Amino acid sequence: LTTRTIRIKAGTYHEKIFLTKHNIVLEGEDRERTKIIQSIARDEWRCEHLSDWGVATINIDGNDITLKDLTISNEYGFTQLVPRTVSCSHDTTGTKQITRNSHQMALRSMNATRLKAVNCHFRAYAGDTVSPWNLAGGMFYFKDCIMEGGVDFYCPRGWAYAENCTFYAHTGSAAIWHDGSTNPDYKTVLKNCRFDGFKGFKLGRYHKDAQFYLVDCTFSENMANVDIYLVPTANPLQWRRRIFYANCRRDGGNYQWFADNLQTADGAPQKEAINAAWVFGDRWQPEQIL
Repeated sequence: LTTRTIRIKAGTYHEKIFLTKHNIVLEGEDRERTKIIQSIARDEWRCEHLSDWGVATINIDGNDITLKDLTISNEYGFTQLVPRTVSCSHDTTGTKQITRNSHQMALRSMNATRLKAVNCHFRAYAGDTVSPWNLAGGMFYFKDCIMEGGVDFYCPRGWAYAENCTFYAHTGSAAIWHDGSTNPDYKTVLKNCRFDGFKGFKLGRYHKDAQFYLVDCTFSENMANVDIYLVPTANPLQWRRRIFYANCRRDGGNYQWFADNLQTADGAPQKEAINAAWVFGDRWQPEQIL
């Protein structure tokens, strides 16, 4: 199939994007000068809509989508500092209070797979900034990106690989999250990534079966002494705890919980072998064309 490239000149675009076609590249002229901006609180959106389709600045339901050299921002929590009460037909009271800490998605995918982002900045104040969700074969690749937000602001479902990315937590009880509950091979891999945020930010959490690999990552001294943790729920867990680290470091001193433990992972992989090809196998080769 032919891949179509849409080149976007530098500028600030107050637009909401819906992508349902396949094999599309959206390429900005310059990451810091090509900005796509919306202001959307998920709680408010769901008051009048039955699904998340449209809840984000960029909404994706097509396969083989690539985003390059773009800033994609949901400004709600940065600009709406005080709570608002809105009409809400899906709430029993008919109204709902919306706060700046409600979920704010810059990117939300639906059934998409083979989604790639290179040199992009995904920006929100609160939770679920980058939400690539697909538990039926979802594959997601991020390279040289910046992500910022609140709770679970990078929250892939399925297979996900992020390399040379920077994460900044503005608020919330965890920065990263994963759902791998429908396939024991699903995993989120973060390689050579940097984590920073407010003083006491926590690295990550999960609610269902998940699998995390952090390789050659660095943490600021603001990170709390709290390992990636399971949130107690009624969700049944099929597999053991699978949280793995290799050669990670924290400014100001390491915590014992992120000591090297790859030898306890299935197959005991060497850290040098952990790359995009290791994650996706023959299913996808996202680095063939960057």
